[in-house]
Amino acid sequence: MVIDILTIFPEMFEGVFGTSIIGRAKGTGLVTINIHNLRDWSDDNYKSVDGRPYGGGAGMVMRVDVVDRATSTLRKEKTKVILMDTKGEVYSQKKAESLKAEEHLIFIAPHFEGIDHRVHEHLADFVFSIGGYVLSGGELPVMVVVDSIIRLLPGALGNPDSLTEESFSENFEVEYPQYTRPGEYKGWEVPEILLSGDHKKIADWRKSGGN
Repeated sequence: MVIDILTIFPEMFEGVFGTSIIGRAKGTGLVTINIHNLRDWSDDNYKSVDGRPYGGGAGMVMRVDVVDRATSTLRKEKTKVILMDTKGEVYSQKKAESLKAEEHLIFIAPHFEGIDHRVHEHLADFVFSIGGYVLSGGELPVMVVVDSIIRLLPGALGNPDSLTEESFSENFEVEYPQYTRPGEYKGWEVPEILLSGDHKKIADWRKSGGN
């Protein structure tokens, strides 16, 4: 998989994708991640990527022409373009599962007051939001979605069985509570069923979410 990320703050991604599961996936060639400065596609000496909104209003809006030049340069035959925006569909584990099979993804991380809606209408294949709240920009949402996809790639996790027993998988809506040693600490005890050795009862308990 190849992932291209368009942002005006490429430095925000420095180090984030170099460690843990993502770092290992990059090191083994499972994924290639390229961070691009959207200003490289600006057409003026100021490297501007935004403009005042038509009809008036506060703030600045990211320009559709700059985004179009960037995505057109990077786009391949089977590319999917993903825009992170509060007006998008709420992202889910099912979306992560469907995107893991894609060969090439381009992520757009908006900033300023927003982005020209023609990006939604004509350039993006998917528009996602990570929740009903507002952040300073789309960089953190891009990191969240990229992480959720890469960890699903075959070989990305050291123990692939863990994917079948985590929250929002096909087997579990919410992952069951987990415990480790010591079995008792300050009077706080591990549920007795986990110490029983009865694997069927333990499996049933886990499928019920620990109830």
